[in-house]
Amino acid sequence: MSDTEKQVQKALETYKSAVLAKDAETFMHLYDAEVRVFDTWGVWSWEGAAAWRVAVEGWFNSLGSETVRVTFEDVKIMAEPAFATMSCFARYAAMSAQGQELRSMQNRMTWVLKTRGHVLRVVHEHTSTPIGFEDTKAIFQREASR
Repeated sequence: MSDTEKQVQKALETYKSAVLAKDAETFMHLYDAEVRVFDTWGVWSWEGAAAWRVAVEGWFNSLGSETVRVTFEDVKIMAEPAFATMSCFARYAAMSAQGQELRSMQNRMTWVLKTRGHVLRVVHEHTSTPIGFEDTKAIFQREASR
């Protein structure tokens, strides 16, 4: 595994721990100042880290006493020394204050990362869910062996 791939793996671990801790400051260190985010929810795009921070803080604040445990499956990384892409299936599980899973959803996540100032940062994030043909509703759970 290359150093760049290790940095992407570390970024994924930071993402998980920052979400669990609802730590917007640490979470935002993953992103470039000029990041463009195509999020699954509500808005076509977030342009720049300042706009993305507002969305992230809103998400974390909306959780109240709940936390969110993130897991990543089928992570695929392509990396060069100063550039990488990562795609995966992300699972977000809402946890009660007592540690019980309340609900969960999955989506698809892609990152484009670039080294800026000797640090690999996300310059583009894209999350999505497939849409059902019959009912045009988002599909939030992935079938096991796809």
